[in-house]
Amino acid sequence: MSNKPLTYADAGVSIDAGNALVKTIGPLARSTARPGADAELGGFGGFFDLKAAGYDDPLLVAANDGVGTKLKLAIEAGNHRGVGIDLVAMCANDLIVQGAEPLFFLDYYATGKLDNAIAAEVVASIADGCRQAGCALIGGETAEMPGMYSEGDYDLAGFCVGAVDRSKVLTGKEIAPGDMVLGLASSGVHSNGFSLVRKIIADRNWDLDARYPWAEGRTLSEILLEPTRIYVRSLLPLVQQGRIKGLAHITGGGLLENIPRVLPANRHAVIDAGAWVPLPVFELLREGGNVDPAEMVRTFNCGVGMVVVVAASEADGVTALLEQAGETVSRIGRIDEGPRGCTVNGPEGSWTATHNA
Repeated sequence: MSNKPLTYADAGVSIDAGNALVKTIGPLARSTARPGADAELGGFGGFFDLKAAGYDDPLLVAANDGVGTKLKLAIEAGNHRGVGIDLVAMCANDLIVQGAEPLFFLDYYATGKLDNAIAAEVVASIADGCRQAGCALIGGETAEMPGMYSEGDYDLAGFCVGAVDRSKVLTGKEIAPGDMVLGLASSGVHSNGFSLVRKIIADRNWDLDARYPWAEGRTLSEILLEPTRIYVRSLLPLVQQGRIKGLAHITGGGLLENIPRVLPANRHAVIDAGAWVPLPVFELLREGGNVDPAEMVRTFNCGVGMVVVVAASEADGVTALLEQAGETVSRIGRIDEGPRGCTVNGPEGSWTATHNA
């Protein structure tokens, strides 16, 4: 047994590396500053001034999420440039469906041994996502925990707080028969279903470096790691104008499980799966992985990342404004009277889910 005094570094944790990372990411946080937050790091907590953000009688709305097993694919591919956008998107998109403007974001980065180059790349991606969502990165935590993770692995969690004026909360209670359902195109698989994606890759022995003609020369890993689209900036003005009745972020559970979450009792969404052209990556997963169509619509977004419910009289105007904001919009269905739920009609069958909560 050595009599040499032990240090934290001997246990595998480098305080100096952690301090160096904080110094590196400081400018990234400052790049996300917005009214209400100066986005300076270093304190024990982050401040946000609601009055400076222009709110008088707000409700605060909080969301947290992770990136899931998409991280494993990013680690295997050595591509960390988009996972931070995914992290912000999964939280910020959940806030806008409540009518809330994302205000500030905090992240948690955990790993067995800190690699500052990878960590800085991830945080740069988080800052990019915050700028896209219009929220400030005001703090976070970096945890170096030897023995908790396999070599090279890391995990992420994100926490976002937003605000909405009390009178403008989106509850979906005004959704009525005859309302139109619009679908906003996804950028890809987003951040759900990657355990199935990775199983397909392993079972079919797919090459992550393979390139596909329909993907403009990108590799399979680049296609699958396309960051989740953040819909906040295009939707927020319409939400604040009261032109949207309901929003559903299409995450795990797909269209079938997520649309009913925003419907009131006795309202049923009927979706036409032929109303939009899904991205080729979904056909690749379905055919190459031999995935049943019913499983596809319950697992993946299938090309629709956000659903917007509007009065029929607003459909054309809202569509035009969303397209001006850069969204690809399809009219994908309608609201009927019936049990609270959703039916998706496709060329290979119809699938229905009800929501009893």
